[in-house]
Amino acid sequence: MYLKKISLFNYKNFSEANFEFDTKINCFVGKNGIGKTNVLDAIYHLSFGKSYFNPLAVQNIKHGEEFFVVDGEFEKNERTEQIVCSLKKGQKKILKRNGKQYEKFSDHIGFIPLVIISPADRDLIVEGSETRRKFVDSVISQLDTSYLLELIQYQKILNQRNALLKYFALNQVFEKDTLSIYNEQLNSLGQRIFEKRKEFITDFIPIFNKHHQAITGSEEKVQLVYESSLFEKDLLTLLEENLSKDRTLHFTSVGIHKDDLSFEIDGFPIKKFGSQGQQKSFLIALKLAQFEFIKKQSGVKPILLFDDIFDKLDETRVEKIIEMVNNDTFGQLFISDTHPERTEAIVKSTHQSYKIFNL
Repeated sequence: MYLKKISLFNYKNFSEANFEFDTKINCFVGKNGIGKTNVLDAIYHLSFGKSYFNPLAVQNIKHGEEFFVVDGEFEKNERTEQIVCSLKKGQKKILKRNGKQYEKFSDHIGFIPLVIISPADRDLIVEGSETRRKFVDSVISQLDTSYLLELIQYQKILNQRNALLKYFALNQVFEKDTLSIYNEQLNSLGQRIFEKRKEFITDFIPIFNKHHQAITGSEEKVQLVYESSLFEKDLLTLLEENLSKDRTLHFTSVGIHKDDLSFEIDGFPIKKFGSQGQQKSFLIALKLAQFEFIKKQSGVKPILLFDDIFDKLDETRVEKIIEMVNNDTFGQLFISDTHPERTEAIVKSTHQSYKIFNL
């Protein structure tokens, strides 16, 4: 599977731009602020129907314009697949495959497997648990449609339960039977989501450890620890035990929406006790493990986006990535970099076909 070409209209800083790609390596080079990362984000849009960097969809429209369109042509299973993502101000975003509009974006997730490695990944370490849950959910969702649907349904019922708790407080009433219906539904969905997350982490950890060891060559012991209150009790029991707390807070304080993935080095949080170099190695190992996990499970090499990472890596880490390219570990690769000469030297050393786009 690979992306053959892409067209951008009024997307971020581009009025109109067209790119035809090499099946292996594609590099976007130029000064900061010229739009290299924006092209990568457009490719991400075609896989996930949203931006990796900006959650506000309307802000991806070029300043002063009314709409954007990202149009991509892929080769998959010897078939041409056209994916178009567009948004007009004041309207819903539209995602189409071969001219047919998706009713639900969730139906598209996993069709174009993709992994991005970016300096923005540091949010996985420094931000709250929601960011790390999204990482886990994103990997599983690309491989398991039912998981994504269960997540969406869980969130919908959670919102309804929270609205009911607020209604109780506002009207000074309490209807236990109504609340019980939501509790039962959350328990059923939450348990399935918990089991799938648990299974994923168990399978993912050895792959992550392998990549971390290969990148660092060190004896540092790193850990990924799945944290969930469902390890102790089932969700129904937890919801009942925390009812008075939930009524006081007006929202649901326990459940799989509070799960976390703890990043540790030698038994301590890497956020507090890891150096910048250790954090960097941890994140790259995490993303390379994500790539390998999706490849193993789906049988397809995901498209891989490297956003400005050569600027952040030392020579040893760059050599490790080149080695993986040479071993044909990756499929199609997209790279952004500020140094054209450095980029060309790196990609030439892989002895693979490539294209360089000077922006």
